[in-house]
Amino acid sequence: MRKLLVCVAPLVLLAACASAPGDDLASLDDLGGSSYGLFLAGQGALNDGRGAQAVAYFEQAQAGGAEDDLIAERAFTAAVLAGDITKAAALAPSGDSASEAAKRMGRMVQAVEAMSSNQGKAARLLLKPELIGFPHKGAAALLGPWASAMAGDAEGAVVRPELRNDKVVEYFGLLGQAFLYERAKRYDEAETDFKALTAGDNSGDMVLLAYGGFLERRGKRLDAVAVYDKGLAEEPSNSILLAAKARAAAGKSAPPAPTLRQGAAQALMAPAATMLSAKQDQIGLAYLRLALRLDPNRNEAWLMVGNLMEAAGDIDSARAAYARPKPGSPEYAAARSKLAWSFQNAKDSETALKMAREAAASGDLDAKVTLADMLRVNEQFAESSQILTEVIAARPGDWRLLYARGVANDRAGRWADGEADLRAALKIRPDDSEMLNYLGYSWIDRGEHLPEALAMVQRAVASNPKSGAMIDSLGWAYFRLGDYKKAVEKLEEAIELEAGDPDINNHLGDAYWRIGRRDEAEFQWKRVLTLDPDAKMKAEVTTKLASGLGPTGPAASPRVAGP
Repeated sequence: MRKLLVCVAPLVLLAACASAPGDDLASLDDLGGSSYGLFLAGQGALNDGRGAQAVAYFEQAQAGGAEDDLIAERAFTAAVLAGDITKAAALAPSGDSASEAAKRMGRMVQAVEAMSSNQGKAARLLLKPELIGFPHKGAAALLGPWASAMAGDAEGAVVRPELRNDKVVEYFGLLGQAFLYERAKRYDEAETDFKALTAGDNSGDMVLLAYGGFLERRGKRLDAVAVYDKGLAEEPSNSILLAAKARAAAGKSAPPAPTLRQGAAQALMAPAATMLSAKQDQIGLAYLRLALRLDPNRNEAWLMVGNLMEAAGDIDSARAAYARPKPGSPEYAAARSKLAWSFQNAKDSETALKMAREAAASGDLDAKVTLADMLRVNEQFAESSQILTEVIAARPGDWRLLYARGVANDRAGRWADGEADLRAALKIRPDDSEMLNYLGYSWIDRGEHLPEALAMVQRAVASNPKSGAMIDSLGWAYFRLGDYKKAVEKLEEAIELEAGDPDINNHLGDAYWRIGRRDEAEFQWKRVLTLDPDAKMKAEVTTKLASGLGPTGPAASPRVAGP
């Protein structure tokens, strides 16, 4: 994503979560009275992901006498991507010399800002088709009926938006119309729309939840349960649908219909997702920021913003986004799990595990799987296995869970249990290369089922001929079988693919030693010590180098990339 940075328009990487400018903001005097210096400082802030600071620098550059349209447009863009929509609306380019693309986005921003204060008439004027061109026509069309509703135009509000050959507008325009019909108390027409949206297979939980909520509000709780069951037939463990079904079945309060601002925010989610799927990340992020201006509690938007920020390397902004969903919300467990992984990736395992436990405490099965994975990564294998047992009871027959528990049981020293899980998983997924590699290698290491095990590892490599890790496993299998010449051949092939892997270097050193190439063996072991090996490998290699006796004892644990 860093390669997407260009001079004309900063992209996703440039947006922080509206961080404050801070005390270290340089002034015009600090930069020698140079507006150009402030422009460069603003560009640097953008490149570092400090959107709010970038806006402040660009504004100072303009105050210092710079009137370059490029500076004004970059200040506007930075404000949008940083989530400061109020400031962006004030900065929206409108002059004759401003680019048409910036003016189109500026009208979208000003329309949303007007809608955020229920100024429907002003928004409707800005959203006129002749003013909003490509690529924002779809988003503007979906916002239009909500602006009409805010303006008090009852008939205009229920006119279904149309845009030729735009399936997104067709589908989500129907959803918006259904909600607006309900708001107008035209319940039969609303239900007709909802039924049309959910008529086919794989309707998606968003429209099923919308229709089910409508039925609950109409007192048709059994019908709502049937709608939720339709989605659960496709996704039995969907926690949001399960919670909705439980609510309807228990006769609890129905979810409220969306407000006008909430409905408008939802209308922007589909165009945002469409832009992101088309790799138009800047526009997708801008739409998400606009949706959050209308509805700051739209948690799925915060999750998407967090994903974008994390992919861009802006971890602080990603964490700020993931922290927005609150306990009890349907998205809390997923957000907390993502937050946990961000700390795990930063090697703060204590914080990561704390947050993963908070997510799992919600009862969400996916959050429990995340906790199990994180425990396994942190070598707490027994607890990982215990949690996976709870999840497997709710999701029997899931080969991924069986594989994960098999690895955890093996690493916890319970090989018989691990082998049983691995066999069961491989029976469901007989051609999975990771499992073929893991179980085959484990048998070879133990001297069991050798012909079958070697064939399994060979199949794994055949499926992944460019995987240095799997070729390493095959080479090590030959080593354990005593075919040291073949082991060297395969391990040299593996190291060409992954030269910086300490395991492969260690294995190649052992294989060199067995065929009498002692100097090369010592070179490989010394290289291992420069590649950040774990404590066990470091001690093993240090002993080999100090004793001059070469490899002894059993092979290392099977290589696994994780289920």
